[in-house]
Amino acid sequence: MGISATELGEVEVQQGGEQAPEGKKLAGRSPTQIALDRLRKDKLAVVCTIIVVVMVLAAILAPVISKILHIYPTAETIPYQPYNVLDFYGNQLPIKGPPDHGFWAAHPLGLAPSTAVDNLSNLLYGLRTDLLIASVATVLSIGIGVVLGLVAGFSRGWLDRIIMFVTDLFLSFPFLLGALAMAPIIVERFGKGDNLARLAKAQLISLIIILTVFGWMGMTRLIRGQVLSLREREFVQAAQVMGVSTRRILFKELLPNLVAPIVVATSLALPGLVTAEAGLSFLGIGITGYPSLGQTIALAQSYWQTYPLYLWAPVLTITVLVVTLNLVGDSIRDAFDPRTRR
Repeated sequence: MGISATELGEVEVQQGGEQAPEGKKLAGRSPTQIALDRLRKDKLAVVCTIIVVVMVLAAILAPVISKILHIYPTAETIPYQPYNVLDFYGNQLPIKGPPDHGFWAAHPLGLAPSTAVDNLSNLLYGLRTDLLIASVATVLSIGIGVVLGLVAGFSRGWLDRIIMFVTDLFLSFPFLLGALAMAPIIVERFGKGDNLARLAKAQLISLIIILTVFGWMGMTRLIRGQVLSLREREFVQAAQVMGVSTRRILFKELLPNLVAPIVVATSLALPGLVTAEAGLSFLGIGITGYPSLGQTIALAQSYWQTYPLYLWAPVLTITVLVVTLNLVGDSIRDAFDPRTRR
């Protein structure tokens, strides 16, 4: 006896092969819903996500937090003179709070030597700068990589060869060498006179451009490999036979099937760009006009014996941020992998 369409629509598959309780219907789930359900059940992923969200909110609300706690990120905004809190007869360390005195509730992480800038406020603003640069560079590099990967994978012949040649060419160029070459050019071009704000903006934009220019190649190769497999599927061939335009096939047929690898690659690229920005700032070729965790580490390295908290606070912040982002990325990768069973 045949089954009607209505009856067939009421029969739904339960994952794992278990039988549905009598009188209850089992709702089918999409691959994305299954992946999100896996993430919710992954305790490590949940904890790491909470930590990342808290750090992102702290970075976004840095001005509000600083205003509420009356802590100041730069020497220009301090309402008192540095000599009121710094010992100018020795190594210019704070005369209250760490490292030579007890806990200071007004400045939980102490004050910076020589400038009396609050370390907590500087940490929040530095985290804000690092996340801003890494997020913008990640979005731009992922976008460029996805578009070029789609075009290269779907096209055949000379266009594919040209795109992959350019990709391999950029992969062969040393990233650090490009950053080292760009830094003095920016300073020479925009550092004339006393317009430091102009130089700071130019350094910020140039750093985002450098991270974007040297960050799209991996995504291009990944998407191209996925498209090479998907373009031979029946739904793509059917769309071509129906006369669907190439643009619609790329962005309406192929792109929705690439959401999982794009999400995974994005979650793994973000922590890499955070460390890249911090490393460049530490080397003195990043940004100088805005607070940065790498910049703070560079300033604090000479105080690592006399004032360890000044150094370890930004180091541990970067470590926690990068580790949690990587763990979240690994969990997302496992959740979207259909071969993974949990």
